[in-house]
Formats: sequence, C-alpha cells, structure tokens
Amino acid sequence: MRSPWPLLGLLALFAPAVTLAQDAPPPTPPKPVKLMELTTKPMVLKRQFFGQVAARQTVDLAFQVGGQLLELNAEEGTAKSQGDLIAQLDVAGYERAVAQAKANYNKAQRDAERLTSLRGQAVSPVQVQDAETQLKLAEIALANANDNLGHATLRAPFDALVARRLIANYQTVAAGTPVVRLHDVSEMRVDIQVPEVLFRQAGAGNGVSFAAEFPGDPQQYPLTLREFETETSSIGQSYAITLAFAENPGAFVFPGASVTVYATADGLPAGGIILPETALTYDPEGAPFVMVYQDGTLTRTPVTVELAEDGNLYMTDGPADGTQIVMTGASQLRDGQAVRPFTRIGE
Repeated sequence: MRSPWPLLGLLALFAPAVTLAQDAPPPTPPKPVKLMELTTKPMVLKRQFFGQVAARQTVDLAFQVGGQLLELNAEEGTAKSQGDLIAQLDVAGYERAVAQAKANYNKAQRDAERLTSLRGQAVSPVQVQDAETQLKLAEIALANANDNLGHATLRAPFDALVARRLIANYQTVAAGTPVVRLHDVSEMRVDIQVPEVLFRQAGAGNGVSFAAEFPGDPQQYPLTLREFETETSSIGQSYAITLAFAENPGAFVFPGASVTVYATADGLPAGGIILPETALTYDPEGAPFVMVYQDGTLTRTPVTVELAEDGNLYMTDGPADGTQIVMTGASQLRDGQAVRPFTRIGE
C-alpha cells in the first residue's frame, strides 16, 4: 500500500498559488475627469439682478388753493388722458372773487379813461398817473382771481395711470395737500443696482445688453439704458441704473412689480486664457500647475497665472490654445495617472 503523504504534499504546494490568483484585485479603471479646452476667445460676462418696474415719472397732484373737495374722478387703476378732469374744489367762492375783481377792474378802467380825457383842464398829471396805477393793480387782482379759479381744478398733466387716492371726496383740503398719485406709464422702466465693474463696462459701451424677465413668464424683454446715478450706494459699491423697455411688456405690468434683469457683456480684452481655480494645483513652493490630458494620461504642466480686476485668473504662460486640461479636482490627481473624459453620470 502506497503512502498518501506525497500526494498531499503536492496539493499543499499548489494551493497557495491558486488562492493568491483568486484573491488578486482587478485592475483599477481610469478615473473620470471633467475637461476643458484652453482658448483665448473673449469671454462673455453674464449677471443676474433683481429690480422693480418703475414709471417714467410719478407725481402727487395737489391744489394750489384750499377748499372743499366736491368732485374726485380718480378711480384707482384707471387710465387718464392728458387734460382729463381729476378733481375739483367748490368753485363758488372763487367765481365770486373773479366777478368782484372784474368789477373793480372795469371801474378802474373807466376812472383812468375819464381822468385822461380831462388832463390839463381840471385834472393834474399826478391824478392821471394814480388812476393808471389803480387800473394796473385792478388788472393784477383780476388775473390772480382767475388763476385761483383755475387752480381749484386738477387735470391730468400727461397720459396717466391712477395709482392711489390720497384723500376722500368732500374733504376740506389746504393748499399743497396731495390729492391723488399718478404714474406716467408712457414708458415703463426698471431700476437695478449694478456693481462697479459692470457699470464701467456699460459706460464704456463694451457691448452690454439688458433683458427683463417676469415671474412665470419665460419671455425676455429687451431693455435700453436711460440714466444712472453718478454716486455709489453706501453698501456694496454699486450704482443705481434705470433701464427702459424697448417694447411694451404687455398688460398688468405696473410700477412696483418685481422683475429679473439679465445683463450680458463682452469680456474685457484677455491678458491670457481664463482658468477656473479648481483647475490649478500647487507644489510646496506655491508654483501653479495644470493637469494636461492627452491620450488617457495626465501630465503635470507648470503655468503662470495673474489675478485680474474682474476677479478672473488669467494664464499668461503655459500650454497652447486647444490643449485639454482637467477643469475640476486637479489637486486630487497625480502626474501620469490614467483617466478618461467625464461625459455624464453613470458612464
């Protein structure tokens, strides 16, 4: 009978090799990375602002004389044409004042004519001059009375939208008391606060365009620059800019409505290629590098960068145009690492 030990020894000899072959980890697949192509083409600056719709002008109408309000033709939200009646005081007292002033004027005119005809006989030149002065004073009093009568009626100074009634009808008002607020909606405008950098570009005419978008309405309406304040706000170093709709934004767009304004500007002449901060990695001495992608492999390549006034990092020296580099996560990669371009989640 043969001993089984030699056979068991052979099995023991090959068993570790089989186990090691089964436990060997699979090869690591290339890591997906997001790439970008270096280019010196001008960048487009896009910003989003929140503003409010404003009327071309808003005025509070007030009487220049006092009295009791007898007619208030100002329903809120209604449109008024230029010259339409808005409000009127009780004019009876002002009509009597006009009649009295007219009577005084007529009397002064007769006295002046009579004394002028008697000049040199029983009337001295001084008496004639006094009569002419009284006539002039009566003329001024008549003009004032007519003005007061006219000031007892308020009419729309422009094609307007009635925003608010500020007093009730039949109320006694003093001169200068606001009665009604009117919006001039012949041109709708938008007020926004713009940072200093974009403000300078807009003032220099560097291709800045504006468009407005209302909540729930995907359509964008072109805007044109109308005016701007030349002093910055106390917070944020921004300027107030007033824009105007190039076309009618439609019904039910009133002053005070919220609006989103999109500003698009051509980038400033590039001093190099713009790099995102996430594309840079640094050595212990602080020198910047980028990860250049070519044929599935990364190459750590030195670059020279400069921070510009617009907040962008410009590469002034490094790989040529058209080179693909890692856009994000460069600091987590190593030189010579195998990678593949990221396309979408799951691939």
